[in-house]
Amino acid sequence: MFIISAPSGSGKTTLCKQITANVPGLWHSISYTTRKPRPGEVDGQDYYFLDEPAFRQMIDRNEFVEWAHVYGNLYGTPRKMLTEKMEQGIDVLLEIDVQGARSVKKKFEDGVYIFILPPSFDTLRTRLQNRAGDSPDEIQRRLQKAKEEVWSYREYYYIVRNDDLKQSLKELESIFLAERIKTKRLNMTWLEEKFILDKEGKQGNSSSAPASKEHLHHG
Repeated sequence: MFIISAPSGSGKTTLCKQITANVPGLWHSISYTTRKPRPGEVDGQDYYFLDEPAFRQMIDRNEFVEWAHVYGNLYGTPRKMLTEKMEQGIDVLLEIDVQGARSVKKKFEDGVYIFILPPSFDTLRTRLQNRAGDSPDEIQRRLQKAKEEVWSYREYYYIVRNDDLKQSLKELESIFLAERIKTKRLNMTWLEEKFILDKEGKQGNSSSAPASKEHLHHG
């Protein structure tokens, strides 16, 4: 499980879409939200948009891995699809805020936590002001929250400074590829076959070899 957080306006959504397109075997989880769609956003592609009563019903049915109240709206990460993908050995990408990431970390400590930062606070302000669909009050709230969220970087394992999109993508891809080849995450069946089983090609008894697990995901 890869978890990406960033202050609003850092460009994390663009990066998440690009990395999902570039890295094979990666599924980008789509969150549910009660906020209204921004211009150009598509239901079921950017978010699942629903009203608060429907969202509250999902909470009651325990259908979220985590959910949070952010900027006056509710956001939640669906549990069922996430679990199914991970059981199939597919890597999962969660694009969630700092509050949501903390909740996930309590349950999935083995996840890979990545924090995206804008080059500066001034850049962040400019990006938010140029973004369609947010009122001046909303922009001010997001800027204030960004100031607080920046200090959460200590809770993440990697930091990517999103100054140049191409460079940021390269750094993100490096994280994904390196994490996949960590010893604890590898399926070591091939090692057993090539080095542990009987040299003459007989199917020797490998019951003493460590049991292998597909992708060894703990979270």
